[in-house]
Amino acid sequence: MSGSTIIFYLLATLTLVSGVLAVTTRMIFRAAIYLLFSLIGIAGIYFWLQYEFLAAVQIVVYVGGIVVLIIFSIFLTQQTGELLPKQKLGRQLFSALAAFCGLALVLLQLVQHTFIQTTNTPLAPTVANIGNQMLGIDKNGYALPFELVSILLLAAMIGCIVIALKSKPETT
Repeated sequence: MSGSTIIFYLLATLTLVSGVLAVTTRMIFRAAIYLLFSLIGIAGIYFWLQYEFLAAVQIVVYVGGIVVLIIFSIFLTQQTGELLPKQKLGRQLFSALAAFCGLALVLLQLVQHTFIQTTNTPLAPTVANIGNQMLGIDKNGYALPFELVSILLLAAMIGCIVIALKSKPETT
């Protein structure tokens, strides 16, 4: 077994174990930390695949943005040490059934999909090529959806700030 294979198995184990712990723990702050480690494991897999741009985006957007926002939200609600309620057996069974159905749907789509071989030469995954493909002005560019998502994220951030700045009612 080569060193590259060992690194992959370590990153995959980190990602999967952290993901399972994130959804099974009853401590909300620990769930956020486990999610952080799971997303870092995914970024590590991107680095292992030599997709440095995707790894950097994973770290900046998800680890640096979303998880930090979740942790700040937990701190603002001041419920860091409280246990989440234990879920009923029916809800746990429904969750397991939904996960199984989702996995079956993905596997069914994968089996039914026909892969077509192309003669086009692949582009190198450089930042310049990714930027030209995403934000190019030709018919294949994604500039408009990119700007719409940025406006949506800005509106969500302003909403979070407004909610966080609201003062609590005084108790006398």
